[in-house]
Amino acid sequence: MSRTVSERSIHAPEDTLAGRVRRALERMRMPGPAPLAGAALLCLLIGLLFLAMQIRAIFSAQLQQEYVGLVLEAVERADTARAAALSLQNAPAGDTQRQAAYRESRIELAARLAALHALVAASPMSAPSLPSAVLSPATALGEASSALDSTYAWWRTARDRASADVRERILSVSHTLIALSAIVFGVLITALGMYAKRNRQLLGISNEFEQASLHDPMTGLPNRRKLFAALEEAANALASGARGSTRIAVLYIDLDGFKRVNDTHGHRIGDEFLIAVSRRFRHAVRGGDLVARIGGDEFALLVSEFSSDGELAVIAQRIIACVGETDAQMGLSLVRASIGIASFPDRVNDYWRLVAAADDTMYTVKRNGKNGYAFSPSPSA
Repeated sequence: MSRTVSERSIHAPEDTLAGRVRRALERMRMPGPAPLAGAALLCLLIGLLFLAMQIRAIFSAQLQQEYVGLVLEAVERADTARAAALSLQNAPAGDTQRQAAYRESRIELAARLAALHALVAASPMSAPSLPSAVLSPATALGEASSALDSTYAWWRTARDRASADVRERILSVSHTLIALSAIVFGVLITALGMYAKRNRQLLGISNEFEQASLHDPMTGLPNRRKLFAALEEAANALASGARGSTRIAVLYIDLDGFKRVNDTHGHRIGDEFLIAVSRRFRHAVRGGDLVARIGGDEFALLVSEFSSDGELAVIAQRIIACVGETDAQMGLSLVRASIGIASFPDRVNDYWRLVAAADDTMYTVKRNGKNGYAFSPSPSA
C-alpha cells in the first residue's frame, strides 16, 4: 500500500499559482525596447553621417559646376575673338584697314586665351592647361583654334560629369531620407507594440499576483482572504435583496486523522491527499458555492443560496463522502471529516461570526465522535 501511494505524483510546480507567476516573471525578462532603440539609434547615426557626406559632396560638385560655368564663359569669349580673327584672316594685302583689324583681333584672342589659361590654372579640379605657345598673338591661328577646341571639349565633359554626379548624389540623399524615415517609423511602431505588449504582461502578472494572493498555492482553492471577501459580498447581496435566498451558510470542515497520514506516510503523501480531496471538493460543490482552504487540514464552504437545513445536510454529506472516497482511493483508511454548519441570520446574527460559529460547531462534532456534521444552535436555543 505504501508503495502504491508513494508512486502517485503530486501536481507539478508548473500547475500551481506560484508556478504560473514565476513563468509570467520569466516572460517579463525578455529583451525590452532598449536594444531595439540602440540599434535604431546606431542606424540613424550612420545614416546621418552618410547624409552629411553626401550633402558636402553635393555642395562641392555644385561649386565645381559653377567654376566649370566660368571657364566655359571664358571659352565662349575666346571663341568670339577667334571667330572675328577667322573672318579677317584672308584680308587682301592691300587692305590695310582689314589687316589692322586682323592684328587687333589676334591680340584680343591672345588676351582671351591668357585669361582662360589663368582661369584653368586656378581651377580646383585637375584640368589640362593651354599650351603657352598659343598665348602669343604671333602663334598660328590654327594652333590657337585647336587648343581652344580641346579646352572646350574637356570642360564640357567636366560639366556633364559634375551634373550627373550632383543628380546621383541628390537621388542617394532622397533614398537615404526615405530609409531613415522608414527606420524611425518602424522603430516607433515597434516600440509602441512592445510597450503595449509589456503593459499586457504587467496586467497579466498583476492578475497572477492577485490570483496568488487569494488562493492556496498548493491546492489552488481560495484562501481565507478570498473566503471572507466572498462572505461579505454574499451578505451585501442578501441585504439588498439581490438573491432569491434569505440566508447564507458556512460549513467548516476538519479532516479527522489527517495528522496520522503525515506521521505514518510522510508529508508528501499528506500533501497529495489534500490536493486530491480539494479536487473532489471543487467537483462536489455547486456553481455558486465557494470552498476554501483555511489552513492545514481545515476547509470552509460558503453556501450563498439554499432553501432549507436539509439542503445544507445534503451538501455536508457530499463533503464527507468526498473525504471517504479520497481516503479509500489512496488506501489509507485513516481520514474522515467533521463538519460544523452555521447560517446567517437565523443561527448567527452577525455574518462576520459565521466562520467562527461553524468552527465551534465542528469541534462539537469532534467531541461527539467525529465523522459527521452538526448545525450551530440558534440564539433562542
